[in-house]
Amino acid sequence: MADEKTHIVSSFDEELTRLNNIISQMGGLAESQLISAIRSIVKRDSELAEKVIISDHRIDALEQEVQDFAVRLLALRQPMADDLRQVVTTLKLSNDLERIGDLAKNIAKRAQVLNQIPPIRPVQVIPNMARLAQEIIKDVLDAYIEGDAEKAQRVWARDQEVDDMYNSLFRELLTYMMEDPRNITASTHMLFIAKNIERIGDHATNIAETIYYRIKGEDLPTDGRPKNDAANFAVVEPNE
Repeated sequence: MADEKTHIVSSFDEELTRLNNIISQMGGLAESQLISAIRSIVKRDSELAEKVIISDHRIDALEQEVQDFAVRLLALRQPMADDLRQVVTTLKLSNDLERIGDLAKNIAKRAQVLNQIPPIRPVQVIPNMARLAQEIIKDVLDAYIEGDAEKAQRVWARDQEVDDMYNSLFRELLTYMMEDPRNITASTHMLFIAKNIERIGDHATNIAETIYYRIKGEDLPTDGRPKNDAANFAVVEPNE
């Protein structure tokens, strides 16, 4: 009986490891998609943007794999306490990572349009904003792999930097459009791109909160972080 119980525990651990590996793969793809989408803007490379758009299905497929596998584990293993939190965590993380992939795809679609019109000066801010978002994604995935609640909390706090950069760019682009109406088309696409990056930061903080709960068994304390309401009045990217 003891050997059978040990085998069941070992088998369940292997299944959890498989789920974690899929999440890590999704995270790597989402990060790569964001990098490529921004590079397609900087290099004005529409072919690269198209590759980002086409590759999005890979993240979608992995999310479905996580969903199917996690549901099967819940039904067959009926995990409790910490084991249950592990499985539920992968479900939540897969959803946020899939949305990051979708937002990177939306950025690539905007890049294809931008590449057909003359560049505007504020485009130089976008790579810096995206670089910060990419660092946050990488750090939060490291926190997940390492099981580090404190690192997850530090990552969560950094989203404020993304919000601040977005609000600064938002004001700059509005001024740019008022100075010359010919800048309106390009600036509008830039606003959508910046908003998508800001939303990527939001999903990364969702992941940080989920990781913190997974490790600590309690919600991440949010006291002391200023609420940034300015971004709520900005342009919102529609679902595509």
